[in-house]
Amino acid sequence: MTYPLVVDLAADGIPVTVTCRVLGFSKQAFYKWKANPVTNADLERAYLINAALDIHRDDPEFGYRFISDELEDQGLTVSRNTVHALCRQAGIVASVHRRRGSGKKAGPPVHDDHVRRNFSADAPNQVWLTDITEHWTSEGKVYLCAIKDVFSNRIVGYSIDSRMTASLAVAALEQAVARRSLSGADLTSVTCHSDRGSQFRSRRFVTALNRHGIRGSMGRVGAAGDNAAMESFFSLLQKNVLNKHRWNTREELRIAIITWIERTYHRRRRQERLGRMTPIEFEAIYTHQRMALAA
Repeated sequence: MTYPLVVDLAADGIPVTVTCRVLGFSKQAFYKWKANPVTNADLERAYLINAALDIHRDDPEFGYRFISDELEDQGLTVSRNTVHALCRQAGIVASVHRRRGSGKKAGPPVHDDHVRRNFSADAPNQVWLTDITEHWTSEGKVYLCAIKDVFSNRIVGYSIDSRMTASLAVAALEQAVARRSLSGADLTSVTCHSDRGSQFRSRRFVTALNRHGIRGSMGRVGAAGDNAAMESFFSLLQKNVLNKHRWNTREELRIAIITWIERTYHRRRRQERLGRMTPIEFEAIYTHQRMALAA
């Protein structure tokens, strides 16, 4: 890192020999660096560190093993030992490791709490709630990120994966945006509320919210009631799907979750808060009334 300083001082008239002697390295080492200032290995290492930093910035809880998997998904083939060495060099440490012995602690919010436990809305696309749940299969865990519109309790977007990453939350948001945009909805009126999970605080998720003009909102630390309406949906899912029997494969559970959401929860399960209607029926009647008023 001091070799470029020799070049700068030489331009000011200070001899290379003097500078090298003062800084404590040989003239030969300087000229060797000057002939090839950046090696291909240095460039490759710098590129990998930069990619690892981007991944870690999106998901601060990722350690080198998960970062290695993400690099592979990006087409960068590199051993886990090399990723481990690069992470140590760059000071990349999973946030959960930094809190060893003190218990898992939520990170700082990136949004204020704009919902304040008021889980009601006068129209669709005013307040969305989102959270992530997990369940074991014989192959390992399955993670579900769901987004619920509090107006009708409809699940407007969801994503299922074997890893709990920022991409899981972003995929659910993008699905919600795509579905609601089909009806020409103005999504700039949406407030999307979550807890302080790292996936919702990630740069990728915040960027996605901003791209669609959606306002973010976050509850307080340790206050489960701040997202209670979303937890109620996950409780139903737990009783009606997840805990019904042991699931052998992730694909088996994935299909069961989607089938229950789309066929049972949306179209067959009547809810007291909706006047004994299903979420699909409730939204259909609302849309019909709006069209009649506009005619």
